[in-house]
Amino acid sequence: MAKVPRDKSTRQEADIPALIAKLADKNGAARRRARERLVALGGPAVGFLIELLGHRKAHLRWEAAKALGSIGDPRTAADLVLALEEDEDGDVRWLAAEGLIALGWDGLRPLLEALANRPGSVTLRDGAHHVCHSLGRRKAFKAVRPVLAALNEPDPELAVPSVARVALDDLVLVLGLVRRSGVGLGG
Repeated sequence: MAKVPRDKSTRQEADIPALIAKLADKNGAARRRARERLVALGGPAVGFLIELLGHRKAHLRWEAAKALGSIGDPRTAADLVLALEEDEDGDVRWLAAEGLIALGWDGLRPLLEALANRPGSVTLRDGAHHVCHSLGRRKAFKAVRPVLAALNEPDPELAVPSVARVALDDLVLVLGLVRRSGVGLGG
């Protein structure tokens, strides 16, 4: 039976498990190269990296969060919010926030939903503050400014849920209008 030649992308995708394993290498340069190759592969690596976000070793979760933020795939948003809220390592949480910032509108919906539903989480609120502060500087993201103000209140766990729900409703409305019009939002 003749071998069917595989194209380059199929061969690269087959390399993903080896690249994921290389993220545990003791050599920092080797880890960086593996992460960069995973980022270059993009979408096909996302599932592997999301799984790695749950690893017991913080440095592997860090590598996963860093790569996912660089890939910028909207499918990662909910997992980045979860890492932002639950990861015990502050550096991983920071990278999760950076990944949500990179996702822009796609990262806001799950973040606002989490704030509306779990306002008692200090780590979620802290990470959301970073995201809203960064995005709120941009004109296109002015809808998050009231959320940022609520996060700065003396009792944010009381102020945030209703403001996050309003911002979420506004976001859904704006995105629906934009999608129907075919006009981009910019950032």
